[in-house]
Amino acid sequence: MGPKGTFSHEAAALRGDNLLSCCTIPAVMESVVSNQSYEGIVPIENSIEGPVGITLDGIAHKYDLNIVGEIIIPINQNLLVNRGTRMEDITDVYSHSQAIAQCQEFLGNNDFRPHYSISTANAAKTILGDNSKAAIGNIKSAELYDLEILKAHIQDKTNNETRFVVLSKKYSKPTGNDKTSIIFSIMEDQPGSLYEILRIFAENNVNLTKIESRPSKEGLGKYIFFVDFIGHRDDSEIKKVLNQIDENTILFKILGSYPIFK
Repeated sequence: MGPKGTFSHEAAALRGDNLLSCCTIPAVMESVVSNQSYEGIVPIENSIEGPVGITLDGIAHKYDLNIVGEIIIPINQNLLVNRGTRMEDITDVYSHSQAIAQCQEFLGNNDFRPHYSISTANAAKTILGDNSKAAIGNIKSAELYDLEILKAHIQDKTNNETRFVVLSKKYSKPTGNDKTSIIFSIMEDQPGSLYEILRIFAENNVNLTKIESRPSKEGLGKYIFFVDFIGHRDDSEIKKVLNQIDENTILFKILGSYPIFK
């Protein structure tokens, strides 16, 4: 998702060099659905801003795709300007909504007006030739558009990372160091319902690495749960766990099993 100079492009380059950019996350998913030889690289969560809702909703409700890999990269946001621009020249700053959200303290301290762009690379292109404008982006964007980094590492938190997932119509085989992602919805909204599902993991000594909820799209107070845990869907113990969860939930879907990113 996104052209050259974006963090998504940086992540995708770690997977291969035959890359095709799309302007939106749903467009990436559509491309993979329509061409089985494609893989899609999309962001799914950030260590500061949390989950990427459009990705979670797409794989949960709309697209029949499998997660076959994950990629985690550090996110260092920089203030990009036209050469010769001074801090006092800047009135407006452009970037993707996630990047803007990750730099709120810096933007507030400098009284800059933020503007959303479809990508960090597009933001860099937007400011060309105008010294009153700056962009937030990575080093690749600066190099691509011959911009200067006026101030580096402007994100609010230093431990800023984004996790991307690799989507495919195919499945990933066990490697011995795998993770599985599932979604489920509990049958009844009553005390202990979620606990009863989570107890299955504990009793089978399966380590959860993430759990979060998203609206089910069926009304207020109704949620689906996204869970990541260690193990592959083809492992005998994991199969037993998945069968138990399937029997005790009203909605259940395996999103994929894939190698843990190193």
